[in-house]
Amino acid sequence: MIGTFFRKPSPTSKPFVEVGDLVKSDTSVCIVEVMKLLNTIPAECVGKVSQILVEDGATVVAGQALMIVEVS
Repeated sequence: MIGTFFRKPSPTSKPFVEVGDLVKSDTSVCIVEVMKLLNTIPAECVGKVSQILVEDGATVVAGQALMIVEVS
């Protein structure tokens, strides 16, 4: 499916994560909107965000890498 990637929970909020942030498996890292449904995406691992691969508001597809997390 095709969706839209959002780094923030709302236009006036800070991003969920930034490069260098430490995350746990349940840390929310972004939202992907698909067919008007907002899906909060968890990190699913423990580590440090080393790269954000998608621009805020960009179109994404199922299986696309959104971020790189250096697992610790």
